[in-house]
Amino acid sequence: MVVDYTLAQHGAMCKLRLGGVGHAARGLWAAELDYSVAAFCPQYLVDEAKRYLAEFGCKEFIWLGDVVGAPNVILIGDVAEVSQQGYEDLMRDTKVVKFHDPLPQLDAYQKVVVFPGRFDISKLASAFAEEARFSFDIAYDVEDLSSLETFRGRVEAVIISTSSSLFMRLGKRDIDELLDAIKGLSPDVFLLKENRGGSRLFDIRNGGVDEIPATLSHTVNSVGVGDVYSSVMVGLSHIGWTEAAWRGSQAATAYSQSTFPDDIKRDVQRGFRLSVGVLQALGGTVLPWHDRQSYSIYLAGPDFSYVEKQELDRAVDSLTYHNFKVRRPILENGELKRPASEADLRRTYQMDCQLLKECDVVFSVPLDRDPGTLVEIGMAIEMGKPVITYDPRRENENTMVVAGSSMYSADLDACLNGTFNVIAELRAESR
Repeated sequence: MVVDYTLAQHGAMCKLRLGGVGHAARGLWAAELDYSVAAFCPQYLVDEAKRYLAEFGCKEFIWLGDVVGAPNVILIGDVAEVSQQGYEDLMRDTKVVKFHDPLPQLDAYQKVVVFPGRFDISKLASAFAEEARFSFDIAYDVEDLSSLETFRGRVEAVIISTSSSLFMRLGKRDIDELLDAIKGLSPDVFLLKENRGGSRLFDIRNGGVDEIPATLSHTVNSVGVGDVYSSVMVGLSHIGWTEAAWRGSQAATAYSQSTFPDDIKRDVQRGFRLSVGVLQALGGTVLPWHDRQSYSIYLAGPDFSYVEKQELDRAVDSLTYHNFKVRRPILENGELKRPASEADLRRTYQMDCQLLKECDVVFSVPLDRDPGTLVEIGMAIEMGKPVITYDPRRENENTMVVAGSSMYSADLDACLNGTFNVIAELRAESR
């Protein structure tokens, strides 16, 4: 149990919330599922956690151990996860988790979701009854799966996000190595959460794979969204893993669109009134992590070394973070000397035109009304290529640019969603 603090952003208020497993608790409450919480936290948070969680339907709060040497406060730079979220765990190098000795008995609980942290997970196994079944949502502090060997034969689900270090080490380029490692634990299912590209549910028992789409809109908050997905899915697993995953995704979507619990619960309960058949028919955005490199994005913008282009660089960071293949003509074909000869201009023009033809999508950032970028936008529209125009300075609100783009916005979050949507459509057309 930690304290989340969102750093000040232009046009948005700071937010202080109980985080860590607090996110999962709010999700379970919104889904009207019975639950209890067993957590590590500093002593100063214990009474507040008990009081707060009781307001959100928690049946029992169990303090597993103390956190010393650090306040257990996380600073968050980017709540929308347009790129790296910029988490800063205050005094993390001096942080120590101390188990209570003896551990509280947890043998009354049969279905358990574990969020690993800076503690020895294997110590928890003896506190539960033999028939208890475990699901693990692995985000941080687990570099390999050897620490879960104690639970072999007792695992229901393994859940990993594409932002986790374990995924980056074992699954970034190919899913097979990660899948093989997970199969060694003999879980029922493996859920890979792929951010705005949806998620994939692998049924380890029969080899089936379900693609569960994301529902993209304005992202108010991405912190704890994956925890809500995991906890609600496991809480509903008795209705079948596939439907449970769809419901978990619904709850996660609602959680991403507000930080006010009553609003979240209202939206979750409204969504749950839809039958799973209707829910599946509504569809959404499906773009698996490993398919994104199959589509090239042409970066149209003044990507020159002598230009102030922080917004363009942030857009590149965002696309790269989400595993898109970004082609930067100025880097690939070279930056022209100033002044450039006519021969050099023509040669670079031909190379850039060829690269534009080879790419599937254009992501444009027309800073300072850059004429070259505007020409590239027009060429791409004429070629029938989807164009995403990110206009952070609102300098190009022109009919041809706005109406000709598949997505036009001064908001990078909206442009990122637009990129996911158009490439997901290209993928669907090619299948």
